[in-house]
Amino acid sequence: MAEFAVIYIHGFASSPNSGKARFFQQKFTDLGIPIQVPDLNQGDFTHLTLTRQIQQIESILTSTRTVLIGSSFGGLTAALLAEKHPQISHIILLAPAFGMLKYWQEKMTPEQLQQWHDQGTLLVYHYGAGKELPLHYDFLVDLRSYDDQKLTRPVPTLIIHGKLDDVVPITVSETYAQTRPWVRLVPVEDDHSLKRDLPLIWQELCTFLELNPA
Repeated sequence: MAEFAVIYIHGFASSPNSGKARFFQQKFTDLGIPIQVPDLNQGDFTHLTLTRQIQQIESILTSTRTVLIGSSFGGLTAALLAEKHPQISHIILLAPAFGMLKYWQEKMTPEQLQQWHDQGTLLVYHYGAGKELPLHYDFLVDLRSYDDQKLTRPVPTLIIHGKLDDVVPITVSETYAQTRPWVRLVPVEDDHSLKRDLPLIWQELCTFLELNPA
């Protein structure tokens, strides 16, 4: 590949200080490849939406060829961004949260969803902050605007998904890859965090991007 820049998009209720974010930041920096790891919380996790997250990444995109690496909700964000920005040449999706709306609707009872609607916010555990933080119901409303099954731009895509993932089942990535020949799915023996074998993930990533990690 020609020269490119990297943007790492961290997961839902995570931060740029996550283990994976720091790992990739160090690896690309060591290779002299510019990488940005924006804080998607923006100091206001309560009003996070997928739209806000997409707009934040769009604000730092340039005309430079760009590779997006997205973790979970960040993976969904990366896939949606790659659909309409031609300078995004490759995407690496780590346990991408396809079907995010369905996940929330199945995770909660109709009564819990109604309570979230009525109260306006829902307390969720934020791994970056290490405590529960309120999330506005607009997060769920906004998700209804997106359909990841309609993504058709053939951007080279590497998906790494854990077989033991009990947050986002690997079946969502299998379904996504099945009808998109430009997608390579690598199943690994791991859970949603994908922290057990980061060196293996890095090796897959280097092969995908034609990098020499030595």
